[in-house]
Amino acid sequence: MSTHRLEVKVAIATLILIVYALALSTLTQVRSSVQTNRTISNAGSLKAVGVGVYWDAGLTNRVSSIEWGVLEPGSSKNVTVYVRNEGNSVFDLTMYASNWNPSNASDYMTLIWDYGGQSINVGEAAQVTLTLSVSANIEGITTFSFDIVIVGNG
Repeated sequence: MSTHRLEVKVAIATLILIVYALALSTLTQVRSSVQTNRTISNAGSLKAVGVGVYWDAGLTNRVSSIEWGVLEPGSSKNVTVYVRNEGNSVFDLTMYASNWNPSNASDYMTLIWDYGGQSINVGEAAQVTLTLSVSANIEGITTFSFDIVIVGNG
């Protein structure tokens, strides 16, 4: 085999390796951008039973829905509200999420709050932070909704 032929084969092999490396690099960047750009949006309604739920400590701006905005897989978002006892006896609070849409959204999302279980007197309010967490493994959900129910138990 002549030296010239060997040089041509080496040049072709090198060129193939460079094209292969560039293709892998581009594919990795495209795949990475697809994985990191999954976003989930929502607006949730709030139902209050025996309580008033407000955005402000002055208890003037009622909450009827919470816009969680765009959430990334593996992230969480906090929303602070003020819950006032609008009943006629001392009570404590319970909170739960219902009516998930799609129904499997609750498999990937968790709603909790930092309410400590303290009794709330008539006319008084407790500041609570609701936290919505999204699993890093969420799949197939791009929008969702659910109801948040806060109940005064007395």
